Amino acid sequence: MANKKYRILSINPGSTSTKIGVFEGESCLLDISIKHNTEEIAKYPTILDQSDMRMEMIENALVENSIPMDSFDAFVGRGGILKPMVSGVYTVSDAMLYDLKHGKAATHASALGGIFARQFGDKYGKPSFIADPVVVDERNEVATITGIPQAPRTSVFHALNQKSVARRYAQHAGKRYEECSVVVAHLGGGISIGAHENGRVIDVTNAIDGEGPLSPERCGAVEVQKVVEMCFSGEYSKADMLAFASKRGGLVAHLGTTDCLEIEHRVEAGDEKARLVFEAMGYGVAKYIGSMAAVLKGKAEAIILTGGLARSSMLVDYIKEYVEFMAPVVVFPGEDELRALAEGGIRVLSGEETPKEY
Repeated sequence: MANKKYRILSINPGSTSTKIGVFEGESCLLDISIKHNTEEIAKYPTILDQSDMRMEMIENALVENSIPMDSFDAFVGRGGILKPMVSGVYTVSDAMLYDLKHGKAATHASALGGIFARQFGDKYGKPSFIADPVVVDERNEVATITGIPQAPRTSVFHALNQKSVARRYAQHAGKRYEECSVVVAHLGGGISIGAHENGRVIDVTNAIDGEGPLSPERCGAVEVQKVVEMCFSGEYSKADMLAFASKRGGLVAHLGTTDCLEIEHRVEAGDEKARLVFEAMGYGVAKYIGSMAAVLKGKAEAIILTGGLARSSMLVDYIKEYVEFMAPVVVFPGEDELRALAEGGIRVLSGEETPKEY
């Protein structure tokens, strides 16, 4: 990092909250989550209609903490569901702003991150960026092919956190990220497992569309024939089937909850179904870690477990049983995405990285 301690506002909007972080160099001065209750959100027909309300709440929160808006050197927002792009920090250009406000991107709260960064940047005369959105795609072409030509594999994963923890591992190892070969498993409501080779994610499981292991909310990979039969059984609508893939599959479908702490308590109390399903999730994670180790041709120097579920010693220990023979397992629990956004902005302002154009 350069000697100057750049001040960054990181913005990470979610469906029911807006998380903001104020960073000065590597120091976090403020980290808060602004909650939006259901009644408040319901007043707005679309996510974009919430913009003014959320921006006002951000500015009020900073005023309450005596942090002037004009004290920031840059604003960095969470990237939305944009067109596929290579990893990096991107200037929020007019073209990006248009895409964030239209099409698929506009249906997800993450789009507001880039929109807010640009609006604050324009208002206070500072640069605005996004960093490593979920649509980062650096895969080798062979990794995109499936047995159905009309259905190539797509890349949607926890790029921001995966890249951040891989860089953190490299720093601890005394190396550059671009010199490392690691497997990263992000364990959260959705699970993504990626093969990182010399600074690129050359293959990764799709975290939302029914690929990889089952997760708290996702069905993961399911035999296609069974899915087709369900689709044409007359018992399930298109919305039902899509929900299994993205929000009502996995642990919640089997056990009625996504709360892994509750499930652990049930396992400890002797609930055999809870034990079996929870272990099945860990088993699936281990299996896909093995597949990504194969993508790296057995040269993975570390297996990194991250995300909220990496706090579960029960799950981590179960995964380790299967994968420790391949490489040392390193655990970075949680997902410090506000810091990862700030680090991206600092890399650009310090000249360490050149911002990309969308």
